[in-house]
Amino acid sequence: MNHFADWLATPLGHYLASAEMDWYDRTVTDIFGYKAVQLELPQLDCLRANRMAWRLHAGQSAGVALRCMGEALPFANQSIDLLILPHVLDFAANPQAVLREAERVLMPEGRLLITGFNPWSLWGLRRLKNGVNPAPWRGNFVALPRLKDWLSLLGFETIRGEFLCYGLPVQREKWLSRSRFLEDAGDRWWPAAGGVYCLDMVKRVHGMRLIGPKWRTVPAVAGAVTVAGVDKSNVLEKELQPEKTQLKK
Repeated sequence: MNHFADWLATPLGHYLASAEMDWYDRTVTDIFGYKAVQLELPQLDCLRANRMAWRLHAGQSAGVALRCMGEALPFANQSIDLLILPHVLDFAANPQAVLREAERVLMPEGRLLITGFNPWSLWGLRRLKNGVNPAPWRGNFVALPRLKDWLSLLGFETIRGEFLCYGLPVQREKWLSRSRFLEDAGDRWWPAAGGVYCLDMVKRVHGMRLIGPKWRTVPAVAGAVTVAGVDKSNVLEKELQPEKTQLKK
């Protein structure tokens, strides 16, 4: 990941970082809870727009506050409300193990945000160029359908997804500028061909459901009430009282 972090300082890296940070800022601002963790890439502060009081950057990248492996997170079961994986799966030796850890540490209804390179794009084709590929092209890009299958098996449900970076994967700023018209065209005509995919997932727990208010009828004290000569003694007043909402498994 350190090589990828260095690559983010290049013109193409700036282009990618700007697009992703815009997505993260829009997404995390309305996610609430107590604890949020970003794994790797502290150069991209994906939590900066989030309002949780406890926010942590962890991983093996230089500059993180907590050193750990994505395959063995040092957090208790169901203790994290928000977990962010910016390109972690692209460079993980065992991406499925990272996702299993994510499922373990996230609270029920906790959120998982993922960004990764789309192998079915111009950026994915860039990996096929002859010669020694530097970062990020040496990564093992995970195809989105396969990733969604893994997440579904772990009980994650997609809230929303988005593709970014339709521009050409070139380092020359002149060509990057000239290819910016592809952003609008790509989003409209070939939306699944963006260089980067973004996923907003929620952890569902089977068998857990929220029970709504249960109402009971409580009769008032019965008494004879006469109004305009009409006997109302058989009329019972009904008072609705809600019982406490319970969360059951």
